[in-house]
Amino acid sequence: MNCLTHLTNQLVSNTAPHIPKHIGIIMDGNGRWAKKRFLPRYVGHQKGRSAVRKVIEAAMNRGVHALTLFAFSTENWRRPADEVSKLMAMFLNALQKEVDTLHQHNVRLRVIGDKSGFSPDIQSYIERAETLTQNNTALHLTIAANYGGRADIVSAVQAWQLAHPEHTLDQLTPDSLQPFLSLADLPEPDLLIRTGGEERISNFMIWQMAYAEFYFTPTLWPDFNEVEFDKALASFAKRQRRFGQTGEQVAQC
Repeated sequence: MNCLTHLTNQLVSNTAPHIPKHIGIIMDGNGRWAKKRFLPRYVGHQKGRSAVRKVIEAAMNRGVHALTLFAFSTENWRRPADEVSKLMAMFLNALQKEVDTLHQHNVRLRVIGDKSGFSPDIQSYIERAETLTQNNTALHLTIAANYGGRADIVSAVQAWQLAHPEHTLDQLTPDSLQPFLSLADLPEPDLLIRTGGEERISNFMIWQMAYAEFYFTPTLWPDFNEVEFDKALASFAKRQRRFGQTGEQVAQC
């Protein structure tokens, strides 16, 4: 990224330079939160839903443009059947109970991932939510559910091939693949937050996270609040983002 590109990005964005335009969050630690309190794991997931509300509000108040939450990975189906069943019930309940409130606050909601893996009821409510909120602009909220970064890339390649049947794979470039990836219409994440103490990205938007700054916190997701969110933003504000340039080049911009 040269100085002109850097300046242009700042001018076209309504976001202050020290505020990430797009934040991705791996919401980890619900089960451990419950276990520490000798409670069933699903209680931790219920408590985590409150944390989601707090973070959405915090992101809006601080001028974040897009927020993507990793709710359920393609690998999470391997969890105990009872836990998966309760997670699906909570997902359906959230779609039924929360979407109208999001719409009232001008939040656009999308779900990325293989939606065909969900029940017809969940798929129907996802479609309703996306249709209802599609023109909202205050915050672009994305829920990654039955999502995997590797599958995202494979799907993008397949979609590219369908769109360009006359092309061969040696004509495929990163720039030509980009429009077929999830959330191609949004800026790539500037910041990845992972709660719960683990320090890996667990197959979450692995293409899109190429230049994201990482912030890992031991705070379990149900305890993650506005104060913890601001700690992540403060850490981000101290980073020098070079995008392949030297620190001296960036400092001259």
